[in-house]
Amino acid sequence: MVLRIEWTEKARKDLREIRAYIAKDSKRYARIQVERIQDTAERTLRFPKIGRSVPEFPEEDWRELLAGNYRIVYRIDEARSRILVLAVVHGKRLLVRNLIDPPDKPN
Repeated sequence: MVLRIEWTEKARKDLREIRAYIAKDSKRYARIQVERIQDTAERTLRFPKIGRSVPEFPEEDWRELLAGNYRIVYRIDEARSRILVLAVVHGKRLLVRNLIDPPDKPN
């Protein structure tokens, strides 16, 4: 099965906010950090189950990968042959359900 990555609007917004926040100090580092997050998400194409289950939501079919200080929350959607990136959250931020888009809302 060939998978593709889709980012929810929430996840795209998270990336824009991360870039803007870091860019206050360094535009270069902001670009590098966002690229690191995107590259880490791309690894799920080869190894979809590489991420661990999200500890806060064991009942959900959500997984996460770490990219530096950020958690990339995603779901494997085999029916649509995609990895759906739901959110990108700073590791020190409390992960609550409203930080993650409903899985049926891809961008």
